[in-house]
Amino acid sequence: MSRIPAHIVDEIMQTSRIEEVIGEFVNLKRSGSNLKGLSPFVDEKTPSFMVSPAKQIFKCFSSGKGGSVVTFLMEKEHFSYPEALRWLADKYGVQVPEDEPQTAEEIAAITERESLYIINEFAKEHFMHNMHEVNEGQTVGLSYFEERGFRPDIVKKFQLGYCLNSGNDFTKHALEKGYKLEYLESVGLVKSKDDRHFDFFRGRVMFPIHSISGRVLGFGGRTLFTDKKVAKYFNSPESIIYNKSEILYGLYFAKGDIVKYDNCYLCEGYTDVISMHQAGVANSVSSSGTSLTSQQIKLIKRYTPNITILYDGDAAGIKASFRGIDLILEEGMNVKIVLFPDGDDPDSYSKKVSSTEFMDFIKDNTQDFLSFKTSMLLKEGKTDPIQRAGMIREVVLSISLIPDQITRSIYIKEVAKQFELEESLVVSELNKLLKNKLAKELNEPQIAENPSLTDTFIDRPEQQVPEIKPLFSIEEYDLLRILVKYGQFAMETEHLNEHGIPQPVEVSVAELICHELDKDQLFFAYPLFNKIHGLITEGLTQKTLYKTSYWLKNGDQEIVQFVTGIETEEHEISPLWLSKYSVDTNREIDKLKDAVMGAIYAFKSRAIQNRIGDIRKELETVESENMERINDLISEQIILERVKQSIAVKLGRIITH
Repeated sequence: MSRIPAHIVDEIMQTSRIEEVIGEFVNLKRSGSNLKGLSPFVDEKTPSFMVSPAKQIFKCFSSGKGGSVVTFLMEKEHFSYPEALRWLADKYGVQVPEDEPQTAEEIAAITERESLYIINEFAKEHFMHNMHEVNEGQTVGLSYFEERGFRPDIVKKFQLGYCLNSGNDFTKHALEKGYKLEYLESVGLVKSKDDRHFDFFRGRVMFPIHSISGRVLGFGGRTLFTDKKVAKYFNSPESIIYNKSEILYGLYFAKGDIVKYDNCYLCEGYTDVISMHQAGVANSVSSSGTSLTSQQIKLIKRYTPNITILYDGDAAGIKASFRGIDLILEEGMNVKIVLFPDGDDPDSYSKKVSSTEFMDFIKDNTQDFLSFKTSMLLKEGKTDPIQRAGMIREVVLSISLIPDQITRSIYIKEVAKQFELEESLVVSELNKLLKNKLAKELNEPQIAENPSLTDTFIDRPEQQVPEIKPLFSIEEYDLLRILVKYGQFAMETEHLNEHGIPQPVEVSVAELICHELDKDQLFFAYPLFNKIHGLITEGLTQKTLYKTSYWLKNGDQEIVQFVTGIETEEHEISPLWLSKYSVDTNREIDKLKDAVMGAIYAFKSRAIQNRIGDIRKELETVESENMERINDLISEQIILERVKQSIAVKLGRIITH
């Protein structure tokens, strides 16, 4: 992938809005001047994911991740740096020069993950071309969707296609394009047998499965033959880019409406979702025919706490789905159910009525999970007292999974009312279930409950815990923090003129800090800090002062992460840390000169102390006969102690100023 020119990168970064992009992945809500939501990187119940529209950065306080809009796409969608920029350019209409022919080195540098995405994208386009431009695709594939009543705009929206029945049409085209056979097999598009390679989805209409950002992860393929020995659906196997338990079909197209209407309709299959969208209910997704997983539920939870499950009239299937309801409740979400008439599903029913009637049906037939589960169990006609008691326990078990105590108590009242029981009896059953659940959780780490006397009194050698040394010192971090955050700011200092008389002079913070380090031949020990310092020094030689925006569009995401941490640190630094090290990031801009000089002196003091420590270690090992070396070391130590004391005096003045 060719290099994107710097001025195009600038245009992409200036045009992109981080709150809009991340809003496609996370339901963001206003929190002061920032936006807050549940982390897309870790499982959490309390939102710790912050987005700053003003600074155009994000920070996830649960995972520690942070950075620009490019960083987010690289972390969430596993884009490379150029891929993230091109995705943003496509979204915001920024023209990027066409890729030049790649060199062998560039082709080799493409990772397996990126290759699989590229292959799936090629396959999607190939299948769409087949269905709209090839005779077989038009007469077989397109006519199938037309017979199902899908409009052309819906077929185009979901990028539906057709794999020719010739056996190796796709395989032949893909290999001719230079795609590796091992990657084609990895995503399940090609199968091999006895040195023959053929299309896995031959003769099937194709449903691309998208990531949240719209990348093609895999496919579902439906056969159009009536042979019962042939599986109706083939699905892509799992790969390094496709994990079925973490993907919801249609979410890419539905996420905006899910946030808008604060509800997600959960269907069973691909065509159900497509029909729902065509009927005007675009906040609909599907678990693609697999059992609902906790990962899929958490994915929905990023956008809304409300799920409405759509069931057809199959009683056996509904009973089996109770586990899915319990998983939703366990995540602290609200779940409702719509039951379609016997023999109908969302796809078939939407074809029988108008869009208005369809939406009215959903609205009028939505019921709470408790009413639904109770009515389904009562339909089984359990009049036997023991069976009835078991049925009540099953309902209470679902309630026990709800994390919120107030919500649980409301449902308890409903259960007691529906089954004509004393509320205290239902509460007692609930408490028993909660205690059992707690006991199970406490017992999961296998700890001996009754240690023997021998175990109690035998002395064991104290376990040595290795000392974990920090990657960098506080002084090193603080100086670089000020250098990056305030480097472009001007401040007044003194400079000796030709007569040795101090004269006031205005310089940038970056110039002053870099001059002080260069003067004493000091450097940052931590490689990342040294790299940033080098870039700033290089910029100064070109009379360039870098602002935060420069760092956030840097291709080195380690640098972007560090700068984001600086920009959001006012949310992270504890009062204890502030008081201990005399750094107040909320007010230091008002006393910038003191903050800068204090950081410089503290850095130099730390460097001197480190050198004194090295001298002491060498004095312990140097041979006693080597008096010349001993005297040199002692003399250097005395000088350093004096300099250190002088710096301490200056540092003390700044702190007490």
